[in-house]
Amino acid sequence: MLIKEYRICMPLTTEEYRVGQLYTISKHSHQESEKGEGVEVVKNEPHEDPVHGPGQFTEKRVHLSSKLPSWARAVTPRIFYITEKAWNYYPYTITADGHSPQCSFLPKFSIYIETKYEDNCGDSENIFCSDKILGDHEVSFLDIAFDEIPERYYRSLEFVHKVAKTGRGPLREGWRQHTKPIMCSYKLVSVKFEVWGLQTRVEQFVHKVIRDILLIGHRQAFAWVDEWCAGMTMEEVRCYERETQEATNELIGLVAPTISVSEVGQPTASHSAPASAPSTPLSDEAPDFLAPPKTRPRKKSAPETLTLPALRERAGAE
Repeated sequence: MLIKEYRICMPLTTEEYRVGQLYTISKHSHQESEKGEGVEVVKNEPHEDPVHGPGQFTEKRVHLSSKLPSWARAVTPRIFYITEKAWNYYPYTITADGHSPQCSFLPKFSIYIETKYEDNCGDSENIFCSDKILGDHEVSFLDIAFDEIPERYYRSLEFVHKVAKTGRGPLREGWRQHTKPIMCSYKLVSVKFEVWGLQTRVEQFVHKVIRDILLIGHRQAFAWVDEWCAGMTMEEVRCYERETQEATNELIGLVAPTISVSEVGQPTASHSAPASAPSTPLSDEAPDFLAPPKTRPRKKSAPETLTLPALRERAGAE
């Protein structure tokens, strides 16, 4: 298991980001969803916890077959998704239950994320009193204004350095030390992939992907601050969340994978194939690729048989 802590500051208050978090996740998920891939919302409902109080439970399927590197696509099925479960007891959230991680084909793969939000510049030490931490762990500060991001996300960079209508920004070098208000997202991320020979490589790769997602997500929250920070209420953002999720699910479902099954009048076997496997029609005749080769007529110029005397005569004539 590889554990890292990420700290991401923003020029907001934790109360403001309560709305911004929901708005950003919904909009970003919709933008990143394409025909057949993206974030499918399965459940989004209120949840009561005896320790953390009232919150919201969500279950999502993250379809990402085409977003995997070539070495990962070589060992994954064409249709691949990760089931994400999240409990939002803001300002504390849990993503992916460590006791029941679900992946469409990797039972030994799990991601567990604890998040705490505080009104400071990321200087709270030992904020997570977790038994998952054994000794020291790596702590990374992510700067939404100046950290490098993958080129495909570059479109959001220009907005971070502009003055927002809400009076936030521009963000200059050292902004975390002198900007008010300021808050920090503390995220403790645990990645586990118990497959011999691939564990280290996969866990490091997943952390790199999570780092990019966290950086882009928080950067976009600030880039879109004028859209949600100008008086949007929790009721309004929940309504926006529902409408966006319905549109995203519809977009993903446009090309939902289907499997064509041929029906034939044969008795059904007692043990059927997996539902994901295409059906092969039953027939009394062998398929073409197993049939014996068809008899082909010989060329007329070729004798039916060649005996040893005939071969000697032919050699003497030549």
